Amino acid sequence: MGKINVLSFAVANLIAAGEVVDRPSSVIKELLENAIDSGADRIAVEIQNGGVTYMRVSDNGCGMTPEDLPISIRRHATSKIREAEDLEKIMTLGFRGEALAAIASVSDMRIISKTKDAEVGAMLEAHGGEIVGVSERACSDGTTVIVENLFANVPARRKFLKKDVTESMAVSALVEKIALSKPEIGFRLIVDGNMRLETVGDGNLKNAVYSVFGRDFSTRLIETEMELDGIRVHGYVGRSDNVRANRNYQNFFINGRYVKSKTAGAALEQAYRSYIPPEKFPCCVLFLTIHPAAVDVNVHPAKLEVKFSNERPVFEAIYYAVRNALENNQARPEMTFEPPKKATGIGARLSDSEIPISDGREEALTKRQITIPLHEMVKKPAAEAPTPPRGNGGFERMSAAEYVRMSSGQAAPKPREEIKREPTPATPVKPASAIREDKPSEAVSHPAEPIREVPSVSVEVAHPEPSVSRPYRIIGEAFYCYVLVETEDKLLVIDKHAAHERILFERLKAKMREESKASQILMLPLEIMMTSDEIQTLAEFREEIEAIGFAFQTGKYTASVTEIPDGLSPEAVSDMLTVIADRLKNNTGSAMLTRDMVFEKALYQASCKAAIKAGREYSREQIEWLVGEMMKLPDITVCPHGRPVAMELSKKNIDRQFERS
Repeated sequence: MGKINVLSFAVANLIAAGEVVDRPSSVIKELLENAIDSGADRIAVEIQNGGVTYMRVSDNGCGMTPEDLPISIRRHATSKIREAEDLEKIMTLGFRGEALAAIASVSDMRIISKTKDAEVGAMLEAHGGEIVGVSERACSDGTTVIVENLFANVPARRKFLKKDVTESMAVSALVEKIALSKPEIGFRLIVDGNMRLETVGDGNLKNAVYSVFGRDFSTRLIETEMELDGIRVHGYVGRSDNVRANRNYQNFFINGRYVKSKTAGAALEQAYRSYIPPEKFPCCVLFLTIHPAAVDVNVHPAKLEVKFSNERPVFEAIYYAVRNALENNQARPEMTFEPPKKATGIGARLSDSEIPISDGREEALTKRQITIPLHEMVKKPAAEAPTPPRGNGGFERMSAAEYVRMSSGQAAPKPREEIKREPTPATPVKPASAIREDKPSEAVSHPAEPIREVPSVSVEVAHPEPSVSRPYRIIGEAFYCYVLVETEDKLLVIDKHAAHERILFERLKAKMREESKASQILMLPLEIMMTSDEIQTLAEFREEIEAIGFAFQTGKYTASVTEIPDGLSPEAVSDMLTVIADRLKNNTGSAMLTRDMVFEKALYQASCKAAIKAGREYSREQIEWLVGEMMKLPDITVCPHGRPVAMELSKKNIDRQFERS
């Protein structure tokens, strides 16, 4: 007797069901995709006990005839495709014809359906894949599928299910993704009798995002839209202050289908370089519209992963769409306060509060704290003076003014002088600069530090004319770190180090883009060890790599580099060529794009070193120049390390704190 057995139809169905259905959320996914493909614009989902005992999906789509109901739960029965050529132009979510057959084989199922032109509907009932009967049923247009006792006939699989609350969360997460993918459809999710989610289905993506993620998330998004090489990218990406510690808020939809794509995720995160901290991950709700023949959705049983015929244009379309949105974003984070505490007691008012009685000593101490400058309150020897906070840890402390003087050969500035004064209401207070000139005193500022050499950065300090009318007013500076600027109905708090760092970074980046191809010839060739795949990639894309300034010869296991791009240090050549070869091999970016990314990263340190430092005092002209640049460049919102450069405080918010509103 032979050893090879031909499995029965029932066993084959159970095996196939394991590939499609592994938990309640996968059942809901298949039923929702069928409902969407039916043309429905209203879909309701209801589950009980995590979906293990009861699931129901109702829609107002095209419905099915009584003759189609028995065929619908047979394997490989579908209305989505007919010929093999149809696989190259799939625009529907389902197409395999396995979902209903797989679900029916591991549950008790009822399908109630009615077409728009039928007088009455019909109901099919099946248990464990066996049809019990088909009968007439009064119902509305559309289809309702009820699934009960999931895996009742496969107890070995049922024991692998999680707790009911965990399965409910998985179903909720799935419905949220599908609701985002189809903002033109109204979705309702009911879990154990409680409404968990409801979308309006008006076609507005922002409203769908609001329903799924809430107000705080949806208000911190940037809209983006771009078409590149036949690929259209549109949707929303999170602002720099809307980041997460994981990738759970990255949502990609390709031709209306939610997918997990490493290519799309890599492009998104690369675009956020110099906009968010490296340990954080950006958020997005991005839609890609691509020709169906260029993407294969039939590579994963759950259709969660896709395969592109060419990944590079997809990577670049997402990268440039997101980068363009970030560079044009002008929204700055807003400072918020806790709600003001109300006075307690019946009819209590703030003006009726009691004033504490003191013996005068506390009042005198308070006056001293107000009238004496901060650096006079704690007097220490210069050697014990506390080091002011750094703008960014790990970098040399040198201001832009020091750098300019060093480059021009000017003398270093004198340390900030100690100011001793107690102004009274009867005596007008002079500007700090005038007092320093009238009453020079001993210096107690910061310990002297050696000036270190930094990359050449041009810093221009403009001297605005007093008669020029500006739409803002510089109020002053707090803690020698934050510049306060009044503009219209808002108060702008600028971090002077972060702002100057971003301004310099943008100038260096613009200069890098303006320069044409320039190479530096090496006296001795650099021998770089590489894998055979990397060597082959360099040879295949030689013209593209040489266009950015490289010249090289390839051997069996090494690449001999004779010319490198101008501005690139020889020590970085090996890493840069390796990264370029890897990206070109995996179609995740061109050589030019990779070079720009590597160079941008190298500019972080240069701009940070040359920027003015927090905790140090600078001239009024420098502060005015900095504020002027900030006002001319409203799209500068974060420094290259992802920290905000300025925060807004609205007058309305301040009025609310003082109970003026």
